[in-house]
Amino acid sequence: MKIVKRVSVPTGDICIARGDHGLLEFLSIGDYGKEKNLKADFMGLTKEINGVPHGDLLSLEEKWVITVSTQYGCSMGCTFCDVPKVGPGRNATVDDLFNQVMLGIGLHPEVGHTKRLNIHFARMGEPTWNDNVIAATLKLKELVKDYWGWGFHPVVSTMCPENHKNLKAFLDMWMIIKNDILDGEAGLQISVNTTDQRVRWKTMPRALPLYAISQLFDGVRVKGRKITLNFALTDAAINAASLAKHFPPDKFLCKITPMHMTNSCVTNGLITKDGYEQYYPYKEAEENLKAEGFDVIVFIPSKEEDESRITCGNAILAERKS
Repeated sequence: MKIVKRVSVPTGDICIARGDHGLLEFLSIGDYGKEKNLKADFMGLTKEINGVPHGDLLSLEEKWVITVSTQYGCSMGCTFCDVPKVGPGRNATVDDLFNQVMLGIGLHPEVGHTKRLNIHFARMGEPTWNDNVIAATLKLKELVKDYWGWGFHPVVSTMCPENHKNLKAFLDMWMIIKNDILDGEAGLQISVNTTDQRVRWKTMPRALPLYAISQLFDGVRVKGRKITLNFALTDAAINAASLAKHFPPDKFLCKITPMHMTNSCVTNGLITKDGYEQYYPYKEAEENLKAEGFDVIVFIPSKEEDESRITCGNAILAERKS
């Protein structure tokens, strides 16, 4: 695999690489630090976030985030995402997945160790369609954690596709990796966005309804951080009481973020009004979810991050236009 384009952004780099079947995107970025961009009362982070100014990042020795594409394009058809414009989803190979991480690490040869390397399977594509994610994670664990001794924290972000006969098997295997192989040091994030199923059908037309997603986790054991229910906030409803009936708060937490300003979001009117400057858009949802017993994280990126094509598919789409 070879990097064909590297784009510097305020928090790191977006790279386009040529994989086994075409072009893939990955990110190698730093983090401002949770004290600056998180509100999470259960973690003792109680300060309301009214915008996150761009400034100094944590050193990569403290935290390093590499976000990789699991597919060439995507077939989920979500109306807030630009990746469907790249093309239909075709699975990346094990080498594709492994090499995106290695190229990301190779951007900074001066870094010899990190306390926490977050590998997010969350760039282009729906990870659960691709069993190579499991194999690549185990391969990376052997190198990064076992051989190098780095902190290693892989995360899968999923829509939970409908008509996916192997979805439960994938999720069950991921929970074995999380609970047993990595002793709790792995994450699973489910994109929810709203509890209004009519809006979900419109904006995430190929995702399972919430009751069906919850059934996938009947009797699940969770070690380490709870499973994350992610809400990219718009004006669509978040019914906290209904959510708690399906997803027990002792196993699931909620994360609220602004909706990224992709071209598709702007075109379809899916935005978080004042979400990058003010805390108030998040307050009601946060309070209602906490009242139902959920741990709640409000995560706000800086406006500079969102304006720098950090959202999925944008680098490849821009490359096609140039």
